[in-house]
Amino acid sequence: MQVQRSIRLFKRGTAPGVRLALFALLSVVLMVTDARWTVLEPARQALSMAIYPFQRAVMAPGDLFQYIDTWMNATALVHSEKEALQRQRIELAQLSTHAAQLATENEQLRRLLQVADTVTQPAVAVEVFYEPPNAFNRRLVFNKGATDGIRPGMPVIDEGGVVGQVIRVTPYTAEAALITDDKVSIPVQVLRNGLRLVAFGGHSAAKVEARYLTNEVDLKVGDVLITSGIGGLFPAGLPVAEVERIDFDPATGFAVAVAQPLSHPERYRHFLVLLVDEPKLQLDAEQHHE
Repeated sequence: MQVQRSIRLFKRGTAPGVRLALFALLSVVLMVTDARWTVLEPARQALSMAIYPFQRAVMAPGDLFQYIDTWMNATALVHSEKEALQRQRIELAQLSTHAAQLATENEQLRRLLQVADTVTQPAVAVEVFYEPPNAFNRRLVFNKGATDGIRPGMPVIDEGGVVGQVIRVTPYTAEAALITDDKVSIPVQVLRNGLRLVAFGGHSAAKVEARYLTNEVDLKVGDVLITSGIGGLFPAGLPVAEVERIDFDPATGFAVAVAQPLSHPERYRHFLVLLVDEPKLQLDAEQHHE
């Protein structure tokens, strides 16, 4: 025979306040025990080992973000330092090239000053302003002109010798034709024997020529041509060119001496313009006109 039992609608147990008090008391006991003795240290170690994987899993996204951020910052820093080193290397190379250029120009200026001490005429130091882009004429434009006393017809020299002659002047610039230009002719003489000739420009290979030479002319390869001073425009004794070869033309019966100029206008930027007196310039212009 079955025994009827009543249905319990509500489960009865320890009251929440009692359980809270028991847990609080247990916590206090554990804290006091842990503070005074080390009996709970193994439990703490075991618990730490048990929850360590969960801690790493929770902290993994933050660690990954921090690693990526550090790597990106390091990459940007390395790239920035590389660019800075490249820029510094370029700047140092430019400074080195500029210093070498200044040293070369200073050395050339010292040689020009020595040349200026050897000539009797006053001179003006000029610098190449630009070179006209003309394949048929050999010209240079300088940064000084009529305001500095430069006039058409004045000779231009460097430490090697005669460079050319001023042909056009503005208040602040001067254009000079090189001795290899077909507009320039210079009275010269052979340094070895004093033979007087006239050197003409216009040779296709940037040389000067002494034309219409007879077989009796005492001229040899290697002879140095200097200014003779005739005409009063170019001072006597300035180096002009060195004879490279002598070509004989059977059709005309004359020879042509081809000479290499001793000046170097293609290498340097600074030159001297000799301030020849105005009467000499006018006289020379009249002779050319006649």
